Amino acid sequence: MKTLNVLLALVLAVPASALEVTVYNSNLGLVKETRPFTLKNGVNSVSVVDVAAQIDPTSVHFKSLTAPDAVSVLEQDFRYDLISQEKLLQRYLGKEIELQRYGMSGEKKELIKGVLLASSGGRILRVGDKLVLNPQGEAILPELPEGLLTKPTLMWQLNSRKAGDHTGEISYLTGGLSWNADYVLVVDKDDAKADLNAWVTVANNSGATYKDAKLKLVAGDVHRAPVPQLRGRGNYMAKMSMAAEASADGMTEKSFFEYHLYSLGRLTTLADNSSKQVEMASAANVPVRKLFTYDGAQGVQWTYWGDSGYWDPSYGLGDPNKKVSVYFEFENRKQNNLGIPLPKGRVRVYKKDDDGSLQLAGEDAIDHTPKDEKVRVKMGEAFDVVGERKRTNYNSELKSRRFEETFEIKLRNHKDADATVTVVEHLYRWTNWKIVDSSAKWTKKDAQTIEFEVPVKKDGEAVVTYTVRYTW
Repeated sequence: MKTLNVLLALVLAVPASALEVTVYNSNLGLVKETRPFTLKNGVNSVSVVDVAAQIDPTSVHFKSLTAPDAVSVLEQDFRYDLISQEKLLQRYLGKEIELQRYGMSGEKKELIKGVLLASSGGRILRVGDKLVLNPQGEAILPELPEGLLTKPTLMWQLNSRKAGDHTGEISYLTGGLSWNADYVLVVDKDDAKADLNAWVTVANNSGATYKDAKLKLVAGDVHRAPVPQLRGRGNYMAKMSMAAEASADGMTEKSFFEYHLYSLGRLTTLADNSSKQVEMASAANVPVRKLFTYDGAQGVQWTYWGDSGYWDPSYGLGDPNKKVSVYFEFENRKQNNLGIPLPKGRVRVYKKDDDGSLQLAGEDAIDHTPKDEKVRVKMGEAFDVVGERKRTNYNSELKSRRFEETFEIKLRNHKDADATVTVVEHLYRWTNWKIVDSSAKWTKKDAQTIEFEVPVKKDGEAVVTYTVRYTW
């Protein structure tokens, strides 16, 4: 029997990398890298480009790995005033520029010199003692004004007491990095066993490309303090492309604080404005159960004392639900070829039709699921199994402080196989209740919910009745 062979496998250690990226579920990434620097004794101005555009500048940390006690940070700046045509022209307001354009013949080029008076809403150029509105032509500027950058840049004032070559470590948090898990569950023809494949999709919209990075993923709900957005910072989200990675040197998992950490066993590149898929885990022959659930009064519940709704004889009746929901359920246990932490994500369930082609049978989302817990995936609503719920008796004796009502639940199975349906009933009129009569065995699930397990023969009908008494 094939067991889970990726997450729990022992893989070779990744060679030391100059770049490490840890991605969280919540649009957050931690970038750590090493770079060479040459410093002189005294104060040094150092610039670092190719950092994330969505960097949180308050999280930046720098240290010299060569001489950590000899290098200190005096000042730190993050410059993100990136170059654009409008910004360039604004820096040349009141200065002379040149416009290059074609002459009347369309071939000969001519230059027009003048002082730029306005750039927004149309150019205004003063040529001699005349004003030219919206002159045509390509602006030619002598140089790039100071302060405009082509890439987001970190800048430090470093004080060094040791001259020479240093290896510096830079770390920072950035937005625009996230990941999620996707699961593919392929069930067999008997709906008894399934093969599970888990993939992680890492999205990078941070404004930087991380080449040959050591990739780590943190699964869990990490709390962060609310921080106001810095003014002037843009949203660098862009359309994502998809890339798929082979499963060699795949993911390993281990506990980290109150979360789980997944590490890719090889270096990978996260291109900016892209998403990448990496196989995380696979398991075969996982035992599954198909469940039918009928909740005829779903969404109706008791609220609080003083709400007159539950005194109304028709309270909770409304238009009863007739749909029977279908679920697949499996236990995340080692004996079921699983037994690993499953990060939250989407589960898509497929099954082969009579032609042997896989068809989508349903899709649902699961939360973070530890090992040894159950996973339930809603498939949809059954076509051939229907429910009907109605009240057959009601009696209230306010002087005796008592309600009593009787319900009848009918289940009809038009399938060519027997089915067992879980009937969910909500006791919503009051907190003190007692089932005084029932045609089938019931189970108390919580303070105001009971369930019946009702077998229904193929092309048959089953009926459940019960009477509940409320007292106060």
